[in-house]
Amino acid sequence: MNISEFISRFSNHPVLFIGTGISLRYLENTFTWDGLLSHISKELKGNSEFYLDLKYKYQDKGDYDYPQIASELETEFDKILKNDRNGKFKDINDIFYENIAKGINISRFKIFITELLKSYSIKEDKKAEVSELQKVRKNIGSIITTNYDTFIEDVFEFNSLIGNEILLSNPYGSSYKIHGCVQHPDKIIITNSDYKNFEDKYELIRAQLLSLFIHNPIIFLGYNLGDKNIKSILKTIFTYVDPSSETAERIRRNFLLVEYEEHSENLEVVEHDIDIDGMSTIRINKIKTDNFIEIYKHLGTLSLPVSAMDIRKVQNVVKEIYAGGNIKVSVTEDIESLKNGEKVLAIGSTKTIKYEYHTATEMMINYFRLIEESNHQLLTLIEKHQIQRNQFFPIFGFHKVQPYIYNFDKLKDIQLKKIEALKNTVDLATNHSNIEGIINDEYVSASKKTIAIVKGILSGRISLDDTEQYLKEYPAKRTTDYKKLLCVYDYMKYAH
Repeated sequence: MNISEFISRFSNHPVLFIGTGISLRYLENTFTWDGLLSHISKELKGNSEFYLDLKYKYQDKGDYDYPQIASELETEFDKILKNDRNGKFKDINDIFYENIAKGINISRFKIFITELLKSYSIKEDKKAEVSELQKVRKNIGSIITTNYDTFIEDVFEFNSLIGNEILLSNPYGSSYKIHGCVQHPDKIIITNSDYKNFEDKYELIRAQLLSLFIHNPIIFLGYNLGDKNIKSILKTIFTYVDPSSETAERIRRNFLLVEYEEHSENLEVVEHDIDIDGMSTIRINKIKTDNFIEIYKHLGTLSLPVSAMDIRKVQNVVKEIYAGGNIKVSVTEDIESLKNGEKVLAIGSTKTIKYEYHTATEMMINYFRLIEESNHQLLTLIEKHQIQRNQFFPIFGFHKVQPYIYNFDKLKDIQLKKIEALKNTVDLATNHSNIEGIINDEYVSASKKTIAIVKGILSGRISLDDTEQYLKEYPAKRTTDYKKLLCVYDYMKYAH
């Protein structure tokens, strides 16, 4: 089955389970588990031999006990830094003692891991793919990740949840950091004792995650078939769910492992059997490929009735109602008699609330986000608006995302006439090649600065990157000046 057909069958918001492979794919400065421990050991000792001795000590038939290795490395790291207060790791010692003075007990080892991973840079050749990944955001319910870095939640703008926070969470728009996060080094799970404590407290968290697995499609990214996390999750699911039940079959249909295969453009999903200790063979769906961008495109264009972000907003309100919040709830229709397409949920003042679509002005305010996320569902609402001939409206970029806007030709004609009128305005005697130069030019009056910027963009003197940054930071996005500049940018970027 092709990946497009597989994803098109989803009727609910997928959950992404993100592993180390995703950070390795996109980030300049990141490590595998083995690579991280090896790097720390080499920084500590000056060579690899101490770490190789630990690997030899904690291996069984080629499998390495990394939590045990990390435990010994943490002990050695702490001992050396304690005896060399102002040496190579002075900064780590400084943070350690500052924390202890405040009653914050975090090992030097975990502080060093945090310092290694707290900042990152995206690989230049992967930025376009990351941009495509960002467009998936509107269709993703939650993220579960074993990664310590914040890359994936930064891309998605999801809330990071760690430890007990997971139990009290709103699943939509959340990133479950089940092995901890650099933002909370005290909660990083890496040593043997960390994993033991985690397992002791994991039962309720496991139940929370199990609920996601039962009700949502699960896509594993950044793992391979032999990964212990994959097998652990499968074992958890089918310990609680009868493997012969309809629920188990539904989980299997929705379960997809995306496994990396260098240079492969494959897009075919196949079934694969996995042997789990103490259980019968479990069949899952798998795709081996290097063509992640195509997977992201299909996830981004998945048509679901409501965006995951809107569901999050509703759940936040429902949570407040459950908590006894001061919210008046009125049910004004027989909900059971309404079809899904007829249902409207409105939260607001009973005096002012009214049924209204996303306005044209709001679309312009959110222009860059709508395009970056390829929010084609929301952009169909353009057809509901009456755009007047004297209005500025940036149709070209929106049409690129949603090519089935039936009144596109009419809106295009309106925008082209507005652009033509701007081209015919009197050119100002400026030769600035950036917007800042025009803003700071005292010889260009305040009332003329916008048209000077317009002429600079249309002539090609001012770059579209400079224009985009200026528009994103523009303080008054409801003004005519903003709309005028946005339409010029939209024309120059997408009309040709």
